[in-house]
Amino acid sequence: MGLEYSKDILAELKKRGISTYRIRKEKLLAESTVHKLRKGQGVSWDNLETICRLLNTQPGKILRFVPDDGEQ
Repeated sequence: MGLEYSKDILAELKKRGISTYRIRKEKLLAESTVHKLRKGQGVSWDNLETICRLLNTQPGKILRFVPDDGEQ
């Protein structure tokens, strides 16, 4: 399976006063990145770094590893 978000990233940003409108207006993240976050898809390391900076958190607080069925 791989990595997945352990939190709703856009909801966490909104709690910090960072709406999708603000993200677009201030060009904090590309629209395609916002779309990927809505779908729970992976984003680039640069975008992950931006998200961590905006949330003032570490990647391990927003991502989790989910092993494949055959993995332990």
